[in-house]
Amino acid sequence: MTAPLIIGIHGLSNKPEQSILKEFWKTSICEGLTKNQDVSNPQFDFELVYWADEMYKYPLQRDENFASDDLYNEEPYVEAEPNTLKPRKEYFLDELFSVASEATGAISSALNIDAPMSLVADLVMKAKLKDLYTYYTNAQKAEKLRGLLKNVLQGHQDRKVMLVAHSMGSIIAYDTLTLMGKAPSTYGLDSFITIGSPLGMQIVKDRIVDENPDRGPEENRLRTPTAVKAQWVNFADRRDPVAIDPKLKNDFGPNGSGVSVRDDMVLNDYRILKAGRPEPEKNPHKSYGYLRTPEFSALVKKFLG
Repeated sequence: MTAPLIIGIHGLSNKPEQSILKEFWKTSICEGLTKNQDVSNPQFDFELVYWADEMYKYPLQRDENFASDDLYNEEPYVEAEPNTLKPRKEYFLDELFSVASEATGAISSALNIDAPMSLVADLVMKAKLKDLYTYYTNAQKAEKLRGLLKNVLQGHQDRKVMLVAHSMGSIIAYDTLTLMGKAPSTYGLDSFITIGSPLGMQIVKDRIVDENPDRGPEENRLRTPTAVKAQWVNFADRRDPVAIDPKLKNDFGPNGSGVSVRDDMVLNDYRILKAGRPEPEKNPHKSYGYLRTPEFSALVKKFLG
């Protein structure tokens, strides 16, 4: 019997080499299944769509003898600290995070695709979204990144697949699935999962509208890709600065099959003690933290059957 298949696509910024990042992702998923769902030996196949080498000449390294190197990986996978993998509940801090999100959202609003490209470039650099800027200004590079994912998905058309897309990887995935779902394609994806996604950013939504005139009126162009046949679930931590708009349901409508995005707020536990720092630093955007949240683990367990 063929094991279920999970395909991941990573997000922006440089990464360790592909084999290491693939191991980190699968270990994070397995850690969550074991600790949150009591699944001690989860059986599934995992593939990682790796595109960092299309943006960066050399991968990150973890050699302690070269910790001062700019390519030193300060945030590798580390096991979650005891009692930190907890389901997120509705706290009063939500309102505080919403206020902070509005302030941070000024960057998103300024990143309007109709603005002068020099202004966009400057703001993107300040927001540390150089990869996204390249993706939107280099058509050949964008086509290459989409092709990497498309080839992997098409190679498993006969299998039940969960696609997990982190950060900028969710933009690449959304665009790829949109293109794959256009006639005469018959491709269908069971589960589309986005984690720490910037799809709510205005520059991203504007771009989707511009690139999909065939979807009819402008207000109808933001919707679930046709290729998604069963579910689209979006996981976000309100403290995540990349998921500026953590809830996508208000922006993206259902596709022709009636599949709508479902938002699920989570608490990303990732933290690590960096050299010279007295306390561990939190990173609520880190993929490893999202991949072991109780809510994500419950969804994966259900997918695995």
